[in-house]
Amino acid sequence: MTHPASGAALAREFGLKKVGGRPPLLQYAKQIWERRHFALSLARAKAYTQNQGGYLGQAWVVLTPVLWAVLYYMVFGVLLKRVSDDIEDYATFLVVGIFTIRYLSGTLSHAATSLDKSNNLITSLQFPRALIPISSALSDLFQFLPAVVVLFAVALANGEPLRLHLLLFLPALVLTFLFATGVAFLAARMVAMVADLGQLIPFFNRALFYTSGVFFSLDRYGDGWVGDVMKHQPFAIYLELNRSALVEEIPIDVATWAWGIFWALLTLGVGFVYFWRAEARYGRG
Repeated sequence: MTHPASGAALAREFGLKKVGGRPPLLQYAKQIWERRHFALSLARAKAYTQNQGGYLGQAWVVLTPVLWAVLYYMVFGVLLKRVSDDIEDYATFLVVGIFTIRYLSGTLSHAATSLDKSNNLITSLQFPRALIPISSALSDLFQFLPAVVVLFAVALANGEPLRLHLLLFLPALVLTFLFATGVAFLAARMVAMVADLGQLIPFFNRALFYTSGVFFSLDRYGDGWVGDVMKHQPFAIYLELNRSALVEEIPIDVATWAWGIFWALLTLGVGFVYFWRAEARYGRG
């Protein structure tokens, strides 16, 4: 007498898979690549709707960081001039710092709430949930790209020479984006699991803004262990990489590029695996 096959055995026999389960890591990465166009479309839609509703629309993508740069230049470049005394092209130095840190902190903030805001999509469709933080990071990148034109315009207007080193901004931006995507994975899962962490992100972003050398040179930290930590933390590294491409007086340092590659690969790899491990839990309330 033969016994009827169990449900699990029948599922394996006919290739049925558990809804909302977690596939193997390499298969998961393959699924993401196969659905990359979905992430791009979702990112473009998010980027377009971010500033809709006002008369100026998408112009705010550029106007907002420009206005902040003008404000901080008046404070730190004019009123508190001692902060900028050791930097010849302080305007370009400051604008690159503000644009870059706003991109990174914006990615962190938006990715942290991306799963919650996409809950209807998650509960109604089957797709790798990592596409949500990826699309969030891409959306912030799309909003940052128009500001790149402003960065180059400010640099050239302030006397920065046309040189081949300007081309280094592209690989610096790629590394910044890879790091930001890793941060998006980490933030998305952390806040999805513990919603209260989302309340701490504005304080974290503000601390980064005032400690990462946005409006002052990191040399002010000195040569002790505090200076070493602050100069090599990833947010400061990417500010330095972007500046070294545009500001002639900022040296192009091989060690800084090595740190940039290290932080990008480490954060992206750890963030991806960390997010993947909770794949089956997203959208479950």
